[in-house]
Amino acid sequence: MGKTILTARHITKLFPGMKALDNVDFDLREGEVHILVGENGAGKSTLAKVILGAYKAEEGEVTFDNQIVKFNGTKEALAKGIVAVYQEFTLVPHISVAQNIFLNREYRTKLGLIDHKRMEKEARELMKSLNCEYIDVKSHVKNLSVAEQQMVEIAKALSFKPRIMVFDEPTATLSEREVDSLFAQIHRLKKEGIGIIYVSHRMQEFPLIGDRITILRDGVKINTVGIDECTNEELVNMMVGRDVSQVYVRTENKHSDIALRTENLCDHRGKVRNVNLEVRRGEIVGIAGLVGAGRTETAELLYGIQPIKSGEVYVNEKKVSPKSPKHATELGIGLVSEDRKRQGLALDESVALNTVAVSLKQIFPKFFISNKKITEIALDYKKQLRIATTSVNKACKYLSGGNQQKVVLAKWLSFNPDILIFDEPTRGIDVAAKMEIYGLMDKLASEGKAIIMISSELPEVIGMSDRIYIMHEGTIVDEVTRGSEEFNSESIGARMMLGSGGAENAES
Repeated sequence: MGKTILTARHITKLFPGMKALDNVDFDLREGEVHILVGENGAGKSTLAKVILGAYKAEEGEVTFDNQIVKFNGTKEALAKGIVAVYQEFTLVPHISVAQNIFLNREYRTKLGLIDHKRMEKEARELMKSLNCEYIDVKSHVKNLSVAEQQMVEIAKALSFKPRIMVFDEPTATLSEREVDSLFAQIHRLKKEGIGIIYVSHRMQEFPLIGDRITILRDGVKINTVGIDECTNEELVNMMVGRDVSQVYVRTENKHSDIALRTENLCDHRGKVRNVNLEVRRGEIVGIAGLVGAGRTETAELLYGIQPIKSGEVYVNEKKVSPKSPKHATELGIGLVSEDRKRQGLALDESVALNTVAVSLKQIFPKFFISNKKITEIALDYKKQLRIATTSVNKACKYLSGGNQQKVVLAKWLSFNPDILIFDEPTRGIDVAAKMEIYGLMDKLASEGKAIIMISSELPEVIGMSDRIYIMHEGTIVDEVTRGSEEFNSESIGARMMLGSGGAENAES
């Protein structure tokens, strides 16, 4: 690691009703990955945005290359080579990958026309450097998966040839292969002397790329430690301020009637092929698979987002065909989407209105809507789920990602469906918030709800599921039950990557 290129001293940032950062110090060296950790609302993203010029601190100063800087917006930081890759995407959906990468700085021909060929060529080189040659740079971003969009965001940031990069939960939506490509790129950037601020909750990643860790809690800096100077348990304890001994919470429930099952379910896109699954009341059923295996696409069929091409869906042994999310909701099916920004929330609306968005008819059957009652309901869920917001009348777009996810959960708890599909429910959420969601899922199962859980984190699927369906290339290749010999990460992981008989194929 080289010299210190950036320091932040005595940073204090105030928001109405709260102190987001309180006298925080931070520094970054050339060629290092400095990891920022803390619970949702601890101040990680706020500190990053102060450094990036998105927020102005009430107190303190930022020094870059031994000069005090006061950026008036992110463009000025960008001009200095300080670039961010945010967890929530900033891409324009209706233009191509190449156009997104070079948006507002397009190459021009001698005649002044946009040079699409040059942009597409450089975009391909960037995608190749990330081992993502399979992404068509001419394709509209709206046609890409969430994981592919994340890689485009990273390519766009690299196109600025940065000196400092800020990553906010960059691997939350990526497959194992894509994570390996990103980490290889980060090691290359480190060798070139680029300083990296890395915001993440995935502790298993820290020793693979990190050099130092700074822990924040409630806007206060708790400590900065070297990557080998504390255990994961010590790290979590500093983050949450209390001992955390058990992450996964499961109660042994008696599984009763089948709440939902499918027979040979297929979609029109060829991403779901002859899927047969069932989930009983009181049961948590996991769906494991690599990105692109068809997990989310299966959930979209069950929730009516995508039309069913063929096959059957049964709810309480009655044949149904979810035509739309509204229809699926009427059938008692709820979906906690992996994409809370586009599918889970109305970001410009308040926490309170989002909380009752699905359940308005239930709460007010005669359509005499009481704002007082809406507020009371929202305050109750704010307390239950520990949603960090100064007011339930605050727009959801101002909440952290983890707290937005809790509002999505509040929305479905308010509606009280019989069947709940959780698609990446803890993406971008800290350890303490994950534990709260695990506890909530366990409680729902104990109450007789039927739960399907989709997750890219194998320890999470194994820790929470009673049974796991393993998907590979659009089909279910195996089913494993808690307590069986195959109910482990090695066996499940092999089948995820290699399909049916994965463990045997891996040995041959």
